[in-house]
Amino acid sequence: MSADRPPAAYDDLAAVYINCTLKPGPERSHTELLGEASMQILREQGVRVTSIRAVDHDIAPGVQPDMTEHGFVRDDWPAIQRQVLDADILVLMTPIWLGEKSSVATRVVERLYGWSGELNDGGQYDYYGRVGGCLVTGNEDGIKHVAMNLLYSLQHLGFTIPPQADAGWIGEAGPGPSYGDELDDGSRAGLDNQFTQKNTTFMTWNLLHLARMLKDAGGIPAHGNQPGAWESGARFGYHNPEYR
Repeated sequence: MSADRPPAAYDDLAAVYINCTLKPGPERSHTELLGEASMQILREQGVRVTSIRAVDHDIAPGVQPDMTEHGFVRDDWPAIQRQVLDADILVLMTPIWLGEKSSVATRVVERLYGWSGELNDGGQYDYYGRVGGCLVTGNEDGIKHVAMNLLYSLQHLGFTIPPQADAGWIGEAGPGPSYGDELDDGSRAGLDNQFTQKNTTFMTWNLLHLARMLKDAGGIPAHGNQPGAWESGARFGYHNPEYR
């Protein structure tokens, strides 16, 4: 198979990237810059890509679908939630602070969790059939730690995670340039880093391939994973051990 020819068409897919930077627009986001490298690959394959900077929206704290029903005057999350549900691919992007994902990323995950009890037409949790990945930037250690947390969260909510579904860039340990910052020699930090380029590319294509497979298959088979059926007494082959 040619390395230059994709094995399928992807122009019926949609992707949402949620940038969890702490910087409001139009301030420059290093995380967005790395995300653009991934988004461009998708756009070239005809994928409909939406990029959302979460901090530019009034996202109320909480774990319910619409927090205006729980005391908050405004909540922009329901509109973002609809875009997530309309997409086949979700990528969470975050900087690293004190070795952790940003506080904005934590809130986004909490709000995604608020929809995790909703069901699709097959009686499964509604995130089934969608794929997830993450991109991480910073100038301190923690890419793998942050990715571990985000990817665990996404799969726990029902997203399917492909191989190597994370990528990122960090500079030397300690204060220093962030991704894309101009250096003294005129180059820009991280843009020529082959490790970051490779992982970002592999992550993007693995998201595409798995999203294609799931869409063509009609999602995850609806058997053995339907909460309503479980509550009605179905056990799908599970045998409770005898206690003696």
